[in-house]
Amino acid sequence: MSRHYDVVVLGRSIGALTTAALLARRDFTVLLVGQGQRPCGYRYGKFALRRRAFTLLASNSPAWSRIVVELAQSQTWRRRAQPLSPMFQVVAPRRRLDFPPDVGLLTREIEREMPELRRLVDDLYAELSRVNAVADDAFSRDCVWPPGTFWERRETNRIAALLPFVRAEPDADLLAEFPRAHLFRQIVTQSVLFATDFATLPPPFAVARLHGAWTRGVHAIAGGEDELEEFLIERIASYGGRAALGERVDALFLKRGAVAGTRIDGDQNATGATFVVSDGQGEDLAELSAGEGIHRRAQREWPRITSNVGRFVVSLVVRKEGLPEPLGREVLMLPSDPSAASRKGAYHAMRASRVPGRPFGPVVHLQRCGPSSGPDDELLVAEVLLDTPGPIPITEARAEVVRSLIAELPFLERHILVVDSPHDGLPLWLFEDGKRRDVDRSELTDASRRAEPMVRKIAVDPPGFLGLSGEPIRGPIERTLLVGRSVLPALGQEGQLLAAWGAARLITRTDKRKERMRRDMWSKIEIG
Repeated sequence: MSRHYDVVVLGRSIGALTTAALLARRDFTVLLVGQGQRPCGYRYGKFALRRRAFTLLASNSPAWSRIVVELAQSQTWRRRAQPLSPMFQVVAPRRRLDFPPDVGLLTREIEREMPELRRLVDDLYAELSRVNAVADDAFSRDCVWPPGTFWERRETNRIAALLPFVRAEPDADLLAEFPRAHLFRQIVTQSVLFATDFATLPPPFAVARLHGAWTRGVHAIAGGEDELEEFLIERIASYGGRAALGERVDALFLKRGAVAGTRIDGDQNATGATFVVSDGQGEDLAELSAGEGIHRRAQREWPRITSNVGRFVVSLVVRKEGLPEPLGREVLMLPSDPSAASRKGAYHAMRASRVPGRPFGPVVHLQRCGPSSGPDDELLVAEVLLDTPGPIPITEARAEVVRSLIAELPFLERHILVVDSPHDGLPLWLFEDGKRRDVDRSELTDASRRAEPMVRKIAVDPPGFLGLSGEPIRGPIERTLLVGRSVLPALGQEGQLLAAWGAARLITRTDKRKERMRRDMWSKIEIG
């Protein structure tokens, strides 16, 4: 082997990037390989488009705060991340509800739109505040989530025992006192569904945690996911790591049943590695090793990961004059019949709630992402949760999303400039003088000519630790670890950060010298 790294990290998700940055900071030699994953952004001519929606819901998580402090970047991060006000906005037929950071303003919004729920909403947010204060304390501890060994289980279970609702029934309802078909119930449910990586509603603790993430301070960075990636890659490089986002590992090499190296596609020589960390699933690592070296326990007990729900994303470039001034940066657009959407899912609801004269459509998470080509236009990113297979073919989903947006934003239609989705394989829609022209995908930059796979939400069988986890952090092959969405899917973005911290902890503890160095580093590190 011509080169050797302490750790090779596969992927470019927030879990992979933070793991690589932490380990580089702790003086491990780190190689980050993009593993064929595409960047968030792509282009058509002068227009910037995005293939994924991105909301930094973990910005207030103690897991993220701990990572930023260890990287000695807390002041830099405060300058980059801007608090949103409102934190998010709900748009429904004949209704608009803002969720501002100020509790008094939120109370006024509830009294204006839902006076009958004032007491219930006050009680709900008081309870969420209590739950998240306890969770913040638990997730600030240096332990492994989810635990694997006996000692890890002992340590983590002692902390988890203090968490509210973790022992509740999986179908327990935090909104039991709210009317079944009320709009507010739909607001809470949909905010959680867009935040979690579970294909269905997660356990009650995760519901409280994720809706709490939306309502206790949401931050945004100007460049979205691309800027966050750049921020973490800068940290990796500054601590001596190497990022090769355009490369892919196509094989793992084993020695005495443990990973010993990787082969980067196109290289003749292997790249040595003491550990391999992946943001994919355990099955991906097994394929890279051609099925060799898989633990017997993993063969017997590994959870089954499936998915029939994907995040379908549409980018729209519009003239600014077509957008209402009060439209927030993060918006949930709800269909006309919330009870139908709650029972059947977004696209079922669209079909089931066709009422003459009333708008209908999927639940849409809409983001305003700033200028696309200049100061006179703006990029909107619309995300829907699409069942596959489902009642609507993926080739028709783009049009349904656009129709749903126009139903709630009636002036939008005449100001649309560009519409595209990377997931349906259709030509880009370019609007000139009110007429649509189809643009072949070969004319796009950093985009595939064919349909790109959606980011999948997952189902786990059997459920893992406290119903929150899926696959273990330790991969199916010795000296491999997982930090992707499949580890703590119930907690969404925060789950990836907790997995990243846990993986970095496990690797650090294998080197006593670096572990001592890290303890010494914490005596000098910035506080706050």
